[in-house]
Amino acid sequence: MNTIRALIAVLAILILAPIASAVPELPPCPDDRDPDLWQFMDTYLLTLWDNDPASYYQIVNDQSRLDEIPSISAEAQQYWIDIQRDLLDSLNALDTADFTSADQLDHDLMRYTLEQALESAKLKPWQTPISSISGPQIWLPQMGSQLPTRTRQQKHMYVLRLRRVEIHIAEHMDNMRAGIQSGRVMPRVVIEPTIAQTLAQCTPEIREDPSRSPFFAPLRDLDEDDPMAVEARQIIADRIAPVYLELALFLQNEYLPACRDSVAASDSIDAIKGYNQALVAHTTRPDLTAQQIHDTGLKRVREIRADMMKVIERTDWYESTGKSILTDDDRFSAFNEYLRTDPRFYHTDPEALLDEYRVMCKLIDPELVNLFGKLPRLPYGVRRLPRFQEASAPTAFYYPGELKSGVPGYFMANASKLDQRPRYEMLALTIHEAVPGHHLQYALAQEVENQHPIRKTLNYTAFGEGWALYAERLGLEMGSGKYGLYENPYDDFGRLNMEMWRACRLVVDTGIHAQGWSRQQAIDYMLSNTALAPHNITSEVDRYIGWPGQATAYMIGQLAILDMRAKAESMFLDNFDIRAFHDQILIDGPLPLPVLEAKIDRWIESHHRWNDAQTNSGP
Repeated sequence: MNTIRALIAVLAILILAPIASAVPELPPCPDDRDPDLWQFMDTYLLTLWDNDPASYYQIVNDQSRLDEIPSISAEAQQYWIDIQRDLLDSLNALDTADFTSADQLDHDLMRYTLEQALESAKLKPWQTPISSISGPQIWLPQMGSQLPTRTRQQKHMYVLRLRRVEIHIAEHMDNMRAGIQSGRVMPRVVIEPTIAQTLAQCTPEIREDPSRSPFFAPLRDLDEDDPMAVEARQIIADRIAPVYLELALFLQNEYLPACRDSVAASDSIDAIKGYNQALVAHTTRPDLTAQQIHDTGLKRVREIRADMMKVIERTDWYESTGKSILTDDDRFSAFNEYLRTDPRFYHTDPEALLDEYRVMCKLIDPELVNLFGKLPRLPYGVRRLPRFQEASAPTAFYYPGELKSGVPGYFMANASKLDQRPRYEMLALTIHEAVPGHHLQYALAQEVENQHPIRKTLNYTAFGEGWALYAERLGLEMGSGKYGLYENPYDDFGRLNMEMWRACRLVVDTGIHAQGWSRQQAIDYMLSNTALAPHNITSEVDRYIGWPGQATAYMIGQLAILDMRAKAESMFLDNFDIRAFHDQILIDGPLPLPVLEAKIDRWIESHHRWNDAQTNSGP
C-alpha cells in the first residue's frame, strides 16, 4: 500500500505543483469509505481538471482557470495516455479485500473508464477530430454558451481564452497532417460539409464587424468602447477569423484530397478491430458482436412496423384513403408519402416551431411527479441551434447546464429546412431531449449525493441515450388519455417513427461499417422503413459514417432498461412502484449497462426479500 500512496503522491505533485495556490478543495473521505480509494479518486479528478479546467470546473467548484484551452498536441496526447496508464496501475494495486459495495462500485467504474480510455486511445481519435457534426468549427464558436460569463472577471477570462483559439486550431491541423501520414483519415463525404461550416467563422461580414461573430456573443452586453470588447473584436479580426480561413483552406486543399472515398470504418487503417472497439465503447456491451446488433435491429424493425400499421388505422388518413389500399407495404409507403408532403405537418416560421417545442415542455413538466420520486432543480430552456451548424446537424441536441454556475440546460432545436422538420415528431423529440429524457437525467446526475464528485464526470452513451429513448415511451404513461400524451395518432406514429429510426440505426450502422453497405444503400433502407424526411435521413447516415458505433447505443440501452423494468414488474406484481424503479435507474448517475443491470438485480432481490418478510410476518 505504501507503493500506491507514493505513486499517488508523485502524480499529485506533477499535476498540482504549477498551480499549488489554486488547488480546489474536495470533500473529505466519509468514515464508511476506503481512504486509499477516495484519495485515488481525488487525484484522478484533479488530473482531469488539470488537463482540461473548463470541462471540470463545475465539479471541482473552481473557476480560476477558465481562460485555458487544453493542448491537444501529439505530445500532450501521449502525456495524458501515460498519466492514465499510471493511474490504472495504481488503481489495480489497491487492496480491495475490505471494500464496501459502494467502494467496489467506484473501483469498478474507475477501472472500466480508464481501460476504455486507453483502448480508445490506440485508435488515435485526435488525428480525426473533424466531421460534419463535430470539431473546432462546431464547438469552439459555441464555447461562450457553455461557460459562465456573467461577471466582469468571467468575461475577462473568456477574452483570454479567445487568445488561445488559434493555437488550438493549429494543433488540430498538425494532428490531422499526422493522420494523413499514417493513413488515418475521415471519409470524404463527412468532410465536404465542414468547409462551409469553417468559412462561416471568417465571412466578410465578420471580418468587417467582428461583433457579428458567435465568439463575441458573451460580450455583447458591454459598451462598444469597453476595453474588453475592443480587445475581443481585435482578437476575432486578427487571429480567429484568419485561422479559420487557414483551416478551411487546409481542409479544401490538403485534407480533402487525402480522404478516403470508402465510408466503412472497417476500410480504415484501424480495420474491423477499430469498429468493434467503437461498438464496445458506445454500447458498454463487450458481449455483443456487430452481427448480433445487426440482427437485433432487423427484429425490432419488424416489430415496430407492425405497431405502426395499427396506429395508421387510428388516423383520419386511413378513414379517407388508407382503407382502399390493399397491401400493408403499399399502405405504409402511401402514408409515409402523405406525411412527407402534406403542409399540415410542417411549420413555415422558425419561431412557431420553437414556440411549439416550448409549449410541449410545459405540457410535460407537471406530469413528471407521477413517474419520478426525485426531480432536478436545474431549469432548462429551448433554443435554436446556431445557424452555421444547422445545415449538417441532426434535428436536435441537448446541452447540459450547471446549477452552481447559473448555466441552464438547453434543448437545442434545428429550425432550418422547416419542410424537413415534421410536427408529428416534435413531442417524442421534446421528451427525448428535454424531460424526462436528457435534461432530467443529466441534471439529476449533477445532484448525486453521498458519492465522490468524480462520479459526475462519467458518461456512457448507452446509458444516457438509452434512457432518453426509453423516456419517449413514457409519454404513453403521462396524461389522462388511453395513449397518454400521444392521443393524437400522428404524434403516436411520430413516436414509433423515432423508435423505428433507432432500430434502423442498428441495421444501418453495422451494415455500413461491418457488412459493406454503401451510403446510398443505407439511405434507401431508412427511406423505405421510416417516415423521416429525406434531408434528415441523409444527414443521419453521414453522421453514422463519421461517428461509427455511436448510433447503436440508443436502442441497445433502451432494450436493456425495458428488460430491467419487465423483470422488476414480474417480481413485484401489484407492488411495482414505477417512481421507485426510475429513481433507482437514475440515482447513481450514468453506469455501464452491465453494472446497471447488476445493481437493479440487487435492488429487486433486496426489496423482494423485504416484501416476503412482511407477507410472512403475520399479525
